[in-house]
Amino acid sequence: MLRVNLNVGIVAMNAPYKVTLSNGTVVEKQDFNWNSKMQGVALSSFFYGYSCTQLLAGWLATRFGGKIVFGLGVFVTALMTMVTPLAANTSFYLLVAVRIIEGVFEGGTYPCAQAIYAQWAPPQERSRITGVTFMGISVGLVVGLQLSGIIGSLFGWSPIFYITGVAGLAWSAVWFYVAKNSPEEDPHISAEELKFIKDSLGDSHNNLKETIKIKHPWGKILTCVPLWALILSNFCINWGHYTILTLLPMFMKDIFDYQLANAGFITSVPYIVMAITMQFAGNLADWLVNKNIFSATMVRKVLISGAFFIQAVCLVLVGHLTSVFGVLLCLMIDVGTESFSMTSSFVNCLELAPQHASVMFGLSNTVGTLAGSISPLVSGFIITDHSQEQWRIVFYIASAVLLAGALIYGVFASGEKQPWAMEEKIAENNFSSQKHSHDNKAYVEEHQ
Repeated sequence: MLRVNLNVGIVAMNAPYKVTLSNGTVVEKQDFNWNSKMQGVALSSFFYGYSCTQLLAGWLATRFGGKIVFGLGVFVTALMTMVTPLAANTSFYLLVAVRIIEGVFEGGTYPCAQAIYAQWAPPQERSRITGVTFMGISVGLVVGLQLSGIIGSLFGWSPIFYITGVAGLAWSAVWFYVAKNSPEEDPHISAEELKFIKDSLGDSHNNLKETIKIKHPWGKILTCVPLWALILSNFCINWGHYTILTLLPMFMKDIFDYQLANAGFITSVPYIVMAITMQFAGNLADWLVNKNIFSATMVRKVLISGAFFIQAVCLVLVGHLTSVFGVLLCLMIDVGTESFSMTSSFVNCLELAPQHASVMFGLSNTVGTLAGSISPLVSGFIITDHSQEQWRIVFYIASAVLLAGALIYGVFASGEKQPWAMEEKIAENNFSSQKHSHDNKAYVEEHQ
């Protein structure tokens, strides 16, 4: 919600509206008159900061746990969201600065999530758990886009940022109270669940518990071909994702003359589909691997490269269709298919090297999120007269990026633990001897 509020808000901020003066005269007023290039800069500015802190956040999460870094990131982003109206009314450049700061603190979101998954997610349930939790992305997008559209139409654009900012602050309070870095820190976990998680993770769990001792083999990480295949696929996922996410309200207004409230509703519909398909995608991936129907490598390649190909076709069609229903149907297929690539790509680092997953995903997302800053900027320079022909070019570029990603990932990806990740055994497989292992008394008693 905190990321997409500006996508709809910027339409309201630049839309003319009628004001009745004291003498009864009705005049047209416009709060801002930013051209397409300025709007492209504003929409992409979040990612300038977001791209800079991925790797640092991954390292901090490995070192200190994901809870604090993750929660602090959302808390500060929510605060910055609440000052967005003041910043925009003061200066366009101050608005850009605020969005960059939001990006800096949100940069830890996904790398920190990797650190938390590494502690909490049994290998046979990783894709499923990712699907369940990633549903929040879809729900947040749906609520954020629709709510922003309705609020902007009824009350103006400023309350969009106040309401979503308050929601972010409320979430942060709950997160700091409830979340734990690892199962051992949770006083409410059952002994059975704690044992199951530890046994499922095996040696990986022992390595992860000794976070202070982990030394990341940067040479092997940076020369890992499957990792680079994942990095490039992450870039392609983000290019397709943010082309739709950041520009769809503007596209619906330019081509179909949809007003703000309707644009917010229409652009959120594909993400309702994503919320549903996300559950199916995660379960399908785990089922294919657990039943030994396909290898983990084959599952990742099929779900990611296959999804890219379908998305590329859908985006080409979007640029040529002239009916709202046809465009919406293609976008529903596009975004629904994206859930398969998202769930598989997110767990791929955990498969390659679980003890280094947060820094590896930080590196991957550093490159990947460059697409979030480049895509709106490139589109802003292309869409100068808001014609359908110019929009087609934007969708052609996104399709070409996705097809390239499908080819690269299909050839070079892997779903197996890398040999250099297997070399490290920091602790013996003896849970009861670890210094900080057993905060859960039932589990301790069971194993004494």
